[in-house]
Amino acid sequence: MVNAVSRRLLKELKDYQKERNPDLIELSPIQEDNILVWKAVLRGEAETPYEGGHWTLRIEIPKNYPIQPPKMKFLTKICHPNISFKTGEICLDILKAAWSPAWTLQSACMAIRLLLSNPEPTSPLNCDAANLLRCGDFMGYESLVRMYTQLYAMSQTDNEGSA
Repeated sequence: MVNAVSRRLLKELKDYQKERNPDLIELSPIQEDNILVWKAVLRGEAETPYEGGHWTLRIEIPKNYPIQPPKMKFLTKICHPNISFKTGEICLDILKAAWSPAWTLQSACMAIRLLLSNPEPTSPLNCDAANLLRCGDFMGYESLVRMYTQLYAMSQTDNEGSA
């Protein structure tokens, strides 16, 4: 029997497949037999230091989704003030206290993509990146982001680690 969480997730998958978003390259369960663990691949926004990069995220869905938010983290290394370079943890209010059942996995992924071009240096998980922005060194920040994008998100090999 399919429960409410499974029905919701299957609907979200169907909606994503029906109208694919070019900025969200992939959004699907990692394995057919486990609908509670998904993978997403985000495309870097044009005219930002993330342009040309692809980032893989792991999404772990709680059993009481959508009441509780999914746990999302970057598997591909990324340089951003609000994302831990070591763990991929994301500091974004909608993934915590501001979550609402109206959000979907796709809309949460797009909010994360928006965060990439709108960093919040006052709430950092990556202090080095945040300090560059707080000091007004925008060129230094963009150069650092571009370097990490080229190093980790533009490679033809699998830099994402295991999902």
